[in-house]
Amino acid sequence: MKTLQWIVVATAVILAGARAQSHTSPSGNNALIGAWHLVRIDAPGPDGKVSSTPQPEGMLIYTRDGHMSVQLMYPRSANSPDNEYVLGGYEASFGSYDVNEARHLVTHHVKGSITRDLLVGKDLPRVYQLTGNGYLIIHSTDPREHWSVTWKHY
Repeated sequence: MKTLQWIVVATAVILAGARAQSHTSPSGNNALIGAWHLVRIDAPGPDGKVSSTPQPEGMLIYTRDGHMSVQLMYPRSANSPDNEYVLGGYEASFGSYDVNEARHLVTHHVKGSITRDLLVGKDLPRVYQLTGNGYLIIHSTDPREHWSVTWKHY
């Protein structure tokens, strides 16, 4: 009887370890999970050149259960214009997300935003690239848009 109990306990420990290992795997959807800090935003102007304006501070969070949140605060000196993402030099939205690993596509489903009705209810598909040195690069799926945002895992 003690042997059977020992086998059951050992099997439970092995399975729990395998499950924990699968949740922390650095591939696919799991690789996005966690908190990321903004490294830089590259947005070429009409002339195709990337300006050297001051970069905002920012954080992007992906949770294991499919929720996301992003916040950016632009420096006063950046004179960031208000648009569908930014209001008063601040950008913030939250919601859920889906990942299509085969296409390297993450889609943010916006449930709330500082700009309220301009983004709420929208699905924002983004192409993502994970680099070997801990960076996440996100850019638009629209071939006419040439911006990219680089994040570093905390």
